[in-house]
Amino acid sequence: MIDNHLELKGVSKSFPGFKLDNISISLPKGYIMGLVGPNGAGKTTTIQLILNMLEKDEGEILVFGNDNVKSENAVKQDIGVVFDSIFYVDSWTVKDTEKAISIFYKNWKHDIFSEMVSRFELPQGKKVRELSRGMQMKLMLACAFSHNAKLLILDEPTSGLDPVTRNEFLEILQDYIKDGEKSVLFSTHITTDLERVADYITLINNGKLIFTGNTEDLLNSYRLIKGKPRDLTIELEKSIIGLRKTDMGFEGLIDVKKAAEYKDYVLDAVSIDDIVINIGKGGAKK
Repeated sequence: MIDNHLELKGVSKSFPGFKLDNISISLPKGYIMGLVGPNGAGKTTTIQLILNMLEKDEGEILVFGNDNVKSENAVKQDIGVVFDSIFYVDSWTVKDTEKAISIFYKNWKHDIFSEMVSRFELPQGKKVRELSRGMQMKLMLACAFSHNAKLLILDEPTSGLDPVTRNEFLEILQDYIKDGEKSVLFSTHITTDLERVADYITLINNGKLIFTGNTEDLLNSYRLIKGKPRDLTIELEKSIIGLRKTDMGFEGLIDVKKAAEYKDYVLDAVSIDDIVINIGKGGAKK
């Protein structure tokens, strides 16, 4: 029995000026994992390595317990992908899209595609280029659901969507994993979405793994510390991640264990956004 739908073990990939370095994560069956980090952190590279769109330098990637390269054809039968821009031919209609995509999947179900098209109110006769950003995303989801994908990999799918469509999308994801047999890897800059639906978070910065684990554990790992200029000691300054100083005071991220030494300061709970922004500005202090 496979407990993890996705595992990366010590995965590395080098480019001129950048290295994705020793990434290890596990996504259990039946859960949603958010993949976050500043621009250029390595999120898209990680996804491309999982999909074997890039060749890794080191490490191992297992999808449903199988090597993602050696068993590529088999594992991709059970993976659904939604990117930030649609990769279908512009001139295809919704009906054409099913005809073109269905031939690649042994488990394609026309009745499920029809059900999804109806549920998402996708106009059958419209061409891909005529669909709104939200409609294009729903078309990619309809295709993923129609071959019974057990793992959804999403790369910035909600960027550019209005709040109503984003909310509908999140509800679809929660419904998708209800049976406990499917999982989602969700890369996004809209971290408020992840706070609503993600059970796990993986945070990458400058190609390095900063955190992977339970979302609540991440949020409990840091505090925002604030104070007046005179309260900022040299020792404290060394402990703050992403320090911002003004004439009025200072603010930044601090490890919760270190924060215990500064109980007289203002210490606020953090959001995922706070963590990503401050770590992006100031790296991560171990």
